[in-house]
Amino acid sequence: MGLLGKLITAPLLPVRAALWAAERVAEEAEARYYDPGPVWAELAALERRLVDGEIDEETFDREEDLLLDRLREIEEFRGRDR
Repeated sequence: MGLLGKLITAPLLPVRAALWAAERVAEEAEARYYDPGPVWAELAALERRLVDGEIDEETFDREEDLLLDRLREIEEFRGRDR
């Protein structure tokens, strides 16, 4: 790009920088949202609560189903990325 092209596109630099930053933030948010680690930790905590008698079997089953659905969602998302 020549000097003229740089001069013409110079006013767009702040917009490009903001878009670049927004893309990085979105990528990080997506990586955290689709991280299975916290879901596995919640499953382990849920099982501990059941064993300790803090929750009943019905509550455990209901919450476990939600967490397993979340893991399937993560698996599907990661499968699309490949």
